[in-house]
Amino acid sequence: MKVTVGDGMTAATTDRPLAFTPRFDFRDLQLIVAGYADPAGRERELAETFGSMRWLWSGDDYVRFDRGSRELRSLTLFVPGQYVAGTADRGPRTRAAGLRADAVGEFGLPQATAFHCDPGAGALSCVTDARLLGEAPDARLGIAPDVDLLVYEGAVAGWSLGDPARYLTDGFAEPPSGLPAPGTRQRLAECLELVSSPLVDRVMDAAPEAWRRLRAVERALREQRGDQARADVLHGVISRLIEDHGGQDRTI
Repeated sequence: MKVTVGDGMTAATTDRPLAFTPRFDFRDLQLIVAGYADPAGRERELAETFGSMRWLWSGDDYVRFDRGSRELRSLTLFVPGQYVAGTADRGPRTRAAGLRADAVGEFGLPQATAFHCDPGAGALSCVTDARLLGEAPDARLGIAPDVDLLVYEGAVAGWSLGDPARYLTDGFAEPPSGLPAPGTRQRLAECLELVSSPLVDRVMDAAPEAWRRLRAVERALREQRGDQARADVLHGVISRLIEDHGGQDRTI
């Protein structure tokens, strides 16, 4: 299968998906699927690979291919700032696949613009156009464990992460072992909505209803017992949101 990735790069699917455990860095809202463990490792990899990356002001995702084999080597995909309610259409069954670029060359790959996460955080779906959240993709390429690239009309136009709470972490650290608690999944879905438009705009505007929701989530995370490492990741982000905009909170 041939797909277009970004602004003009074409690639063929292979039978070698990435084997790295996804890391869902909630602090910077990025999904890292790579062998490196820190920013320095990412910088070293750039010299050995080609593809897309975040140039100054570009806001691109990172999709990097090995210069020798032209096979996909790593991904860093950013969660967009616009939450869309409703139900994302899962569509066809996931097909495990890697990618091999047709040629060596740099290209642009703008980030997704909208996302949906169901209340139980069963999956996080991000797309380049919000209208696609209501349409089934033509193909789902299982590019890494629980990570799918969403293909519409022959082009990669989004991605999804199954059970995102399982992969919650801070920065480049490995996610905690074991499955997340049901409460963590619920809190993750609530937090994703709170840090994204339109709800975060109401927080910044000191809307009482938005602040009640924010305070309730912060309290639930602070009082959570069990699955503490994941709860702490979420609590750190929500606490900073309160600190940054608490002066506008008229509900206390």
